[in-house]
Amino acid sequence: MGASFFICLAVVLLIGLSSARHAKAGAADYFVASRSVPPWLVGLSAVATNNSGYMFIGLIGYTYAVGIQSIWLMVGWIAGDLIASKIAHERMRDEADRVHATGIISLLARWGGTNNRSWQILAAVVSIVFLCTYAAAQIAAGGKALEGMLDIPSAVGMSMVALVVIAYSIAGGMRASIWTDAVQSLLMVVSMVVLLVAIVSHLGGLDDVFEQANTIDGFLNPTPTGLDIPGFAGPIAFVVGWMFAGAAALGQPHIVSRFLALQDTRQMNRVRLWYYSYYLLFYCFAAAVGLLSRLYFGDSSGFDPEMALPNMARDLLPPWLAGLMLAGIFAATMSTADSLVLSCSSALTQDLPKNPSENRWMLKAATAATTVAALLIGLWSEQSVFSLVVWAWGTLGAAFVPVLIWQILGAKLTSVAMLCMSTGGVTATVLWKFYGFPGTVYEGAVGILFSLLLGGFFVRLNLQYSSTNK
Repeated sequence: MGASFFICLAVVLLIGLSSARHAKAGAADYFVASRSVPPWLVGLSAVATNNSGYMFIGLIGYTYAVGIQSIWLMVGWIAGDLIASKIAHERMRDEADRVHATGIISLLARWGGTNNRSWQILAAVVSIVFLCTYAAAQIAAGGKALEGMLDIPSAVGMSMVALVVIAYSIAGGMRASIWTDAVQSLLMVVSMVVLLVAIVSHLGGLDDVFEQANTIDGFLNPTPTGLDIPGFAGPIAFVVGWMFAGAAALGQPHIVSRFLALQDTRQMNRVRLWYYSYYLLFYCFAAAVGLLSRLYFGDSSGFDPEMALPNMARDLLPPWLAGLMLAGIFAATMSTADSLVLSCSSALTQDLPKNPSENRWMLKAATAATTVAALLIGLWSEQSVFSLVVWAWGTLGAAFVPVLIWQILGAKLTSVAMLCMSTGGVTATVLWKFYGFPGTVYEGAVGILFSLLLGGFFVRLNLQYSSTNK
């Protein structure tokens, strides 16, 4: 098992390191690969970055717990993501090129030729905090996988993830991240299919699988349960809430950077074809493995559902295939972790300072420091991978997506308006989560809606002020 895993890991590392030969001086190359990435590579990279340890570890654990109703999370998430992409991605890519932005924060701060410096500083701080939290979840997922399959202590496994990410991210920046994502996306799908076939065979075939699933009360009931809103309104609120989660992809710096790196805006539809085809396929495989894990393990008290996949792989697959499965999980965590730390180092070196750094060694030092910080958070945090990812994702979406939407609609937002919107969105998300309301609707949806309403207030106020002064 260990041999095949380390061979796959070495291939990914070598590809990442080899990208250094194409590296150029300057932040634009380090953070958006000089906007030279072809559409198929952007699509594969974006989907590998999006479908991370959250999918291999978090989603499978969630599906184990709730059954087939988890499919509605997928429906809402992908629908929201697609709608948001059609609204915004072309505009974002063109505007980023026009204002020479290397990330979503500098893009929003300079949109339309403005210079909202005070908002840019706040956004950079929020981004650094929650990107580090998000990266910590990916590192924790890699540590869990190694612990479950190779009996390597979780802390050691997490350190391994961090070291590999530092090695190739420093070498090639965003180009290394995108190149390795292509290989990692292949590893992710192949490993998931291998495990899916092995579980179905072990359980006696598809007929036996459905027969066993029917014996678990409510497991094949597609209607979302356990919601705080009664009747039909509950499932509708559940799906709509997760549509906001999908739309929040517009506020994820590590995903947005892929679309900003595209060589030509006119190729965006080809990017979507690669991205959503792969996204839907992989999500279905992950949900199926999560459902089958419940049949394999049963309703075991004291069992960590997020360890289901590595434990099944170790039990059911021959050692060399189990090593491939572990490489797939590792690939998923690294494909997101490297993107997150690069986005975080962009905030540190391009958005926080008054004069953005072009010194390549400074950029690399920021990447290394960010990775170490994420590792420490992962070692300290006791939350599940699923909780950490959903929490960070929703908060970043509330901070950036409403500002972006109003700017796309043509609103001229002042620094005060942007500050109030981002602060209000993040605060609403935090309060909704910590007062225990996420069972009603996803907390990120509440933050995005509240910030959108604040934006509407400021737009109306600005229109009234302009009318009065005519």
